This record gives sequence, C-alpha cells and structure tokens, in this order.
Amino acid sequence: MRRIWLSDDLADYLTFPYAQVVFRIERERANLDGTSPTREVVYGLTDLPGTGAKAAAELLALVRGHWTVENKLHWVRDVTYDEDRSQVRKGNGPRVMASLRNTAISLLRLAGADNIAKATRWCSRHMDLCPRLLGFAV
Repeated sequence: MRRIWLSDDLADYLTFPYAQVVFRIERERANLDGTSPTREVVYGLTDLPGTGAKAAAELLALVRGHWTVENKLHWVRDVTYDEDRSQVRKGNGPRVMASLRNTAISLLRLAGADNIAKATRWCSRHMDLCPRLLGFAV
C-alpha cells in the first residue's frame, strides 16, 4: 500500500533550485512469510507543480517507474553479471564494461527475453546464433 502527501506551502522557503512541492510517501509491504509488515517513509522534493489528486498520481507513477529501472537494469547487472565483484578498475575499463553489460541486457530484452540470466546461458551455448541479436544474418 502506498500513500502520498504533497504540499507547496514550503515553496517560498526552499532554497533548492526549481523546488515547487515537497512530498511524503508512506509504503507498507506485507511479508509473504507471515512476519510483521514493513513500513517505510520517504521524503522528497520535485519541480512538478500542483498538489491535487492528478499531481499525486503522476508523482507516484514516476517514483514507481524509478524502481522499474532499478529492477530491470541495476539488479540484473549486480546479480546476473556480478558487477560488484568485477576486477576491472583502471582507466575507462569500468565504464566500457558497464556499457557492454547494458548493451547485452538491452539486446536480450529487445529479442524478447524476460529472464536475462537464462538468455545469457542460452547465448553461451548457441554462439553461432548470437550475431542475429546484432542484426547480422547467419
């Protein structure tokens, strides 16, 4: 369950550039194992105007959309590609490797893969077919 409160009462007092609205989001999540639900409260600023129901719904959608990126990209890089244990640390190496991982994930998603780990394993066993992901005829 998510609840949001918006206020533009502080807009004249904020020195943060472009800040129009402050917000408070309360998240309550039930645990499937039967333990007590967890509750989280976050605060934020936005440059989006308005404090009505439409503005609240839009802001909640944007915040939730952020987690889509976190779950579909960063989590995959961290878990499937074990990026945190990479030993590439000098020069442009880390940036190049991150770009290659992002490219691989994007190509697999465009090819219709829901499970990147499974698709990566499939590619490792069918390397002769992988050039199709790049648009090359095989």
